[in-house]
Amino acid sequence: MSTSITQFNHLRIPLDEIQKATNNFSSSNILGKGDFGIFYKGQLLHSGELINISARRLTHNQRQEDKEFWTEISVLSGLEHPNIVSLIGFCDEKGEKIIIHRFEAKGSLSKYLSDPALTWIQRLKICHGVAEAIRYIHYEKGRNYSIIHQNINSATIFLDDNFEAKLSGFQYSIKDSVDRTERYISSEAIRIQGYTDPETLKTGHPTQKSDIYSFGILLSEIMCGKTISALENASVHYKVDKIPAPYPIISFHLQLDMLHGILIPDMLNQMEPDSCRLFVESTLGCLHPDPVQRISMNDFLTLLNRLLEDQLRKITPVTSTIQGVQISRTQEEIDQFSKSKITKLVEVV
Repeated sequence: MSTSITQFNHLRIPLDEIQKATNNFSSSNILGKGDFGIFYKGQLLHSGELINISARRLTHNQRQEDKEFWTEISVLSGLEHPNIVSLIGFCDEKGEKIIIHRFEAKGSLSKYLSDPALTWIQRLKICHGVAEAIRYIHYEKGRNYSIIHQNINSATIFLDDNFEAKLSGFQYSIKDSVDRTERYISSEAIRIQGYTDPETLKTGHPTQKSDIYSFGILLSEIMCGKTISALENASVHYKVDKIPAPYPIISFHLQLDMLHGILIPDMLNQMEPDSCRLFVESTLGCLHPDPVQRISMNDFLTLLNRLLEDQLRKITPVTSTIQGVQISRTQEEIDQFSKSKITKLVEVV
C-alpha cells in the first residue's frame, strides 16, 4: 500500500476489547464463515455508545493476505454512504487481523435469494440500494478518486433490519484517479466464479464496467431467486448442451417462453408487465458483451425509480407474505396471468 498505515491509527481497536465484545471469539457468537475469515457478532463500546458489531477475524491461513486487509481498511475509511457497510475499526495486534463493521441484522442477501417471502418490491429496493452504492463508489463529486469494487455478489450484500442493502467486500477494490475511470488499469483482475466480466478475464484488466457486469449477474439472481450456478444448471433441465454466459441464459428463457421456469413460483404474479420488462432490459444492459455499451448506473437508477413508482402504485397483494393478505386464485387463472406477462416480455426482447 502506498498509503501510510499510520493514518488509520484512529481506527485501531485493542484486541482485548474485541475479545470482550465477542465473548473471546466464542463459537456461539459465530455469524458465518467466508473466504476472507470468520464473522463474529458482539457488542462494543464505541464513542460512548454500546453498538452491535460484526468482527471478521482472518484465519491463520488467510493472514498472509496483508494487502487485502489494508485495502479494505483504506477504502472503507474514506467512504460514507447509507448503502455501504460502516467501518468501525480494526485490530492488527499479536498476530491477529480483525475488521469491525456495524452489525447488519439480516445477514447476507445470499440467504434470501430463493426465499419467496422476499417480495418483488423488496427485491427492487435492494437492487436500488446496491445501485446507489455502486454509483457512489464509481463517482462522487469532490472526491479525487473512483473505486472499482471487483467483488459484487450476493454474499457481499448485507441487509439491515429493514432489508436495506449494504455493500461490503472491499478487500479487492482498486482506487483510481477520476480522470481514468474508463481506462483499463494495471491491476490484477479478481475472478469471482460466475460474476467476473468475460472481457476482464480476456484482458486481465478491470474497469468500472466490470462492476456493472457483476451487478447484472446479481440482478439476474435477485429476479430469478437463484444463484448464478443454479441458473447455469437450468440448461440441463431444458436439455441444452451448453449456455456459455449469463447474457444468453436470460435471453434463452425469454425467447423460448420459459421465464416461468427460472423464477420463484408466484413471483410473476407480483410483477407488473412493464416492471418485469424494464427490469429484464436493464439487466441485459448491464450484461452487454461490449463493456462500452453497458448501461451506466445513472441510467439504471432512472429506469429503476420509474419501475418502482409504477410497481408501488399498481401492485396487488397476492400471497400471505405481502401485507399479510392471502388471495386465492385457481391454477388456471395464475397460468393465464403468467402467460400474458411472458408474451409481452418476449415481444420486446
